[in-house]
Amino acid sequence: MIKLGSRSSQLATWQAEFVKSELQKRGISVELVFLSTAGDQSTQSLREFGGQGAFTRRIQQALLEGEIDFAVHSLKDLPTEKIEGLCLASVPPREDPRDVWVSSKFESLADADPDCLIGTGSLRRQAQLLHARADVRVDDIRGNVDTRLKKLDDGQYDAIVLARAGLSRLGLEDRIRTDFEVDQMLPAVGQGALGLECRATDHQTIGLLQAIDHPATHAEVLAERALLRHLRAGCLAPVGAIARTQEDRLNLSAVVLSQDGQQRIGSEANGEIGSAEDLGVSLAEELVASGAAVLLER
Repeated sequence: MIKLGSRSSQLATWQAEFVKSELQKRGISVELVFLSTAGDQSTQSLREFGGQGAFTRRIQQALLEGEIDFAVHSLKDLPTEKIEGLCLASVPPREDPRDVWVSSKFESLADADPDCLIGTGSLRRQAQLLHARADVRVDDIRGNVDTRLKKLDDGQYDAIVLARAGLSRLGLEDRIRTDFEVDQMLPAVGQGALGLECRATDHQTIGLLQAIDHPATHAEVLAERALLRHLRAGCLAPVGAIARTQEDRLNLSAVVLSQDGQQRIGSEANGEIGSAEDLGVSLAEELVASGAAVLLER
């Protein structure tokens, strides 16, 4: 029996149950341990209370102290800075990484009225929305998926932007009005992917978790996370990236924006799937040379 640590939100519970089920199919017994994180306990904007790692620090502490054997994270919430003693042991197949437009008033961002109020807690989404439509308003929104949908239904926003993967996992795809294609809005690093983290010295657990690892997805997120780490940008920064595998090749696209969306620096690169992290670093260096560091400092 190995202990799996997770947050207790509806979506995090789905993720934990999914991982447990996949491992049990392979004869591995799993016990769920639910933990409360700083991000779960606060109602403030993540940017207001230093939200990077807000949904993961408590769980990583439990790992290091041996309270649990491994954890499941939504990879877009997992900071890219490596924690001594921990490793990303396994990455299951990725869900659709796109963002989606949810609204009962407007079919899409292109159809929205000027001054339309859009809810999102992500600077990345905010900047890309404003880059496409400088005439809309964007405001912060907090809460789990159900809470955000309720705020929309109560008329607090004209539209909200969410990750398709979360809505799909919760059976709420009927709320999606329009998908943003990745050339319209690049996803967050790791969006749609789950990461299974454990102690780096726990070779037995690492071996068990390899049973549900998806090598292509694992390579994609390694490239994306290496890019973000080399940019020295946290998971709350206005940075979008997506890697795609094709046979033994990897294509990585990324964008860095100013917070108001008026400045945008984007590029892409290709490389061997076995050199995923090197590809992320080289593309980050190209973006920095084009002025990305200046945007991130602002």
